[in-house]
Amino acid sequence: MPAVTVSIDIDAPPERVWAELADLPSHVEWMADAESMTITSEQTGGVGTVAEVATTIGPLRTTDVMRFTEWDEGRAMAVRHEGLVSGTGRFTLDDIGGGRTRMTWSEELDFPIHFGGPIGAAVARPIFRRIWSANLGRLKARVEG
Repeated sequence: MPAVTVSIDIDAPPERVWAELADLPSHVEWMADAESMTITSEQTGGVGTVAEVATTIGPLRTTDVMRFTEWDEGRAMAVRHEGLVSGTGRFTLDDIGGGRTRMTWSEELDFPIHFGGPIGAAVARPIFRRIWSANLGRLKARVEG
């Protein structure tokens, strides 16, 4: 699937946004599609951390195994998805001045044939964009609140 990228401007400095983002178990509190997250590695943050995320989108349920491949403190984190749906995802934080941060979320996912392969991916793209934009809205409210 071609990349899906969503962004939001948050009225908080990158350090404050990062503190929320680096708290991996709290992601289920602002990601509507993540029902639960279990850290399965000994480490709980940083490159090499592994988590299993029970993910639900409509009637589709899967366990997303995420392996953290980048952890640039205060700037970016990236994962490799190793579940039924594979691919990569990345969060970046950019200081846009005035104590504000632009957070960007990009994903490139490969759908298995029983999820419709490339056709399923094309159908899912606008759905993912809507879900992930709403997730970022919840994160923004959480950080700013």
